[in-house]
Amino acid sequence: MRRLLIFAAVSLAAFAAAAIRGESDPASEGRDPELAREASWSQPAVADVRARLDEALADRGITLGDAAAAELDQAWKAAATGRQDLLDVVIQTLAARDPRAAAAVQAAAQGGEPDPQWLADPQAGTFVRDAVRLWWGRALVRRDRFDEALPLLADLDVAGAVDPAALLFHRGCCQHWLLARDGAVESFERLLEREAEIPARYARLARLLRADIAAVETDSLDHIARRMKDVRRRLDLGKAGPETKRVQVGVIESLDKLIAELEQQQQQQGQGAAGGGGGAGGQGGAAGRSMEDSKLARGLGKGEVRKKDLGSGAGWGDLPPHEREAALQQIDREYPPYYREAIEQYFKRLATGGEDGP
Repeated sequence: MRRLLIFAAVSLAAFAAAAIRGESDPASEGRDPELAREASWSQPAVADVRARLDEALADRGITLGDAAAAELDQAWKAAATGRQDLLDVVIQTLAARDPRAAAAVQAAAQGGEPDPQWLADPQAGTFVRDAVRLWWGRALVRRDRFDEALPLLADLDVAGAVDPAALLFHRGCCQHWLLARDGAVESFERLLEREAEIPARYARLARLLRADIAAVETDSLDHIARRMKDVRRRLDLGKAGPETKRVQVGVIESLDKLIAELEQQQQQQGQGAAGGGGGAGGQGGAAGRSMEDSKLARGLGKGEVRKKDLGSGAGWGDLPPHEREAALQQIDREYPPYYREAIEQYFKRLATGGEDGP
């Protein structure tokens, strides 16, 4: 969540600066209210959520003391007026009746893990299970554990969710960080179907994150750098398993592809310079230009064609070290310093001889 908040602060600062300059939000340009699609979801009333929860818990046979019941009544009233988060009140009510919910609240506060058996328990009921999955998914997003939160949130039904806005927002945040571009755009688009009704922080961040992820091109330096940040996040969380290695391999492959393209461009530029640099002598340098009139040119050369050894085998086309360095310097000149780390990591990988695996 820390990284998400940092990005949000930077994005909101840019948004505010654009507003001061009188610029419009690029994500909202050309949006015609007359053509806006009908919302595919609606935010349930707090009273309806409480009624569904009471029905799901009716057969538990657990009675609450007067103090606990009064506390829950106050919490539900606060949720109805927007002074308390609805999802938190649902979990608070569950915790008062189910020891597993109480243990989950304590585990989340201490950075613990969800109980997979409880989340899959058919006796818990769909409404309760989905509410707990949403709550746990949100808690994991707040701890930057996007790859663990997304499986909890991905299959939840938006129409039947306790808090559809929270579901769509946090699902979109996971997809944004994990570079699931199409999924993120869809989640944020659905969230913004009711832009006037959702919390302002959701609406602003959703528009900014949607525009940001839509601009990411696959295998671009931006795309590579984001995946490298994701690897660093996973390692910071102590997760160096197969999925992290898969992302690492993908980064190396993308860097290989990018370097190969830049080498090819450099080589083509060198060949073009060599082909156009001959015949510098002649009438005032005219030998380096095409004929201005349709007439026979004077033959000044000997008519000999120089042979060029292009080599053979798998090493054909490799740049010499000094030209390879020139290609890297070109990257440094043409792209922001933000991407320098990707290139440095690539050559560190080469230097250690581990370019074929993580």
